[in-house]
Amino acid sequence: MTSSPTPPTPFDLPASELTTRLAEKPVAISPKLLEALSAIAPVSEEVGDRAEHGRDWWPIAIGWAANGQVPAFPGVVIRPTSATQVADILRICSQAGVPVTPMGGRSGVCGGSVPIFGGVALDLCGLNAIHEVDETSLTVTVDAGMFGPDLERHLAGVGPGYSVGHFPQSFDLSTVGGWLACRGAGQYSTRYGKIEDMVVGLTVALTDGRLISTEAKAPRAATGPSLTQLFVGAEGTLGVITSATLKIHRRPGAEARRSVSFANFDEGLEACRRILQRGATPAVLRLYDEIESKRSFGVERCSLIVLDEADLHLLNATMAIVDEELSSAQVEDLAHVDHWLERRNDVSQLAPLWRNHVVVDTIEIAGSWKDLGGTTARLLDALRSTEGTLTASVHQSHAYSDGACCYFTFAGRPTAVDGDDPMEAEARYYERVWKVANETIVAEGRAVSHHHGIGLHRSNALQASLGSAYDALVAIKRTLDPAGIMNPGKLGFGGPAQ
Repeated sequence: MTSSPTPPTPFDLPASELTTRLAEKPVAISPKLLEALSAIAPVSEEVGDRAEHGRDWWPIAIGWAANGQVPAFPGVVIRPTSATQVADILRICSQAGVPVTPMGGRSGVCGGSVPIFGGVALDLCGLNAIHEVDETSLTVTVDAGMFGPDLERHLAGVGPGYSVGHFPQSFDLSTVGGWLACRGAGQYSTRYGKIEDMVVGLTVALTDGRLISTEAKAPRAATGPSLTQLFVGAEGTLGVITSATLKIHRRPGAEARRSVSFANFDEGLEACRRILQRGATPAVLRLYDEIESKRSFGVERCSLIVLDEADLHLLNATMAIVDEELSSAQVEDLAHVDHWLERRNDVSQLAPLWRNHVVVDTIEIAGSWKDLGGTTARLLDALRSTEGTLTASVHQSHAYSDGACCYFTFAGRPTAVDGDDPMEAEARYYERVWKVANETIVAEGRAVSHHHGIGLHRSNALQASLGSAYDALVAIKRTLDPAGIMNPGKLGFGGPAQ
């Protein structure tokens, strides 16, 4: 069975009655360009197809869908099946000055796949072949449109069984290209690394019609800056990733679990820090505050769940360090780990909340151990003090020797004023919360995104966060995409040069 994109919620109006939410002026596609595109790959102008390709899992767009609104319609949807076709599409669109929005599973939560300037929705799901599994060097070369479950099923059936080890919450909905474009992180990343640690090389289509390979065919090379990493996290603004070579590993022979709790969040963070700084890297090390511990596990303290999988000797050494550093923590039911495994990708409540006018979203940041506890407390205060907020909570989701990612969840029910449309009140509240959050994160000097990317609503924060370095990114953009057609409006970049 082959996976396919899964929308967050149905539209509540027929496709012919849907309207556009975002106000950017779409770039028209001429009959001549349409004819040229149709000669390369299948093109769809069907309104329902365009509507589905006009959104991703950006939470606020769920509320819009419930009111018959699409974030933005692309002019057409095109479905290439080869890297050469992708390169040809980019070349003729660049010559015509028509924007191209690359997309796969459309599972992003920052509006990164929304074609706000119209143009071409470049559906990459047809690029879904596995080209090579190298069982000696432990790598796999795979197309960008391959979905996570399909890749893992294939690898599990090769030889003794292999895995990439990349399991984001969006695993069932996301593609290899999406993981790379947004610089994603999986839930087992403390053991296996993030996607930038797994990628060996890329094939990328550029706007001048060239296909380039960044693979060095070696485990490491001092051959100038890493061009692979230039495109990882670029969110389709510099070119289109068409395939990648990723590291794989043999499926683990043993597993271990722990469940404990702490009196407060800072104590838990300190325990995580000590574990990582002793060199132990358990695959899962997730710490929850009192609110999330109560909601998820029925524990009125700060829960920490630990799960690792590895060769038995490595596993025993890792868990010995974990046990020493958790010796003063309160032992909890190991069933908490089972519960997390069963529910970790469940987002079934997201759409019902938005449909009931409860605004809910998540914010993930990263910071050093030295300052993380203080930043966490101040960001929670900022979220909770924003008018309309019902609750805000946090958990630590990914850890390193020098710091960690903290993942915040907020929910609010804004009050409409003067007979305002509830949707307008929701939009104002959503914008207000994100403005407060981004300003707090930038002021604290933390990373404004850890693994969700930037997309639309973090663009201003990215510029503030990068400071003068942002100008270098703009210069790279102008060199690789002089017409400004590649996923315009994302990463703070403007629209196409008309």
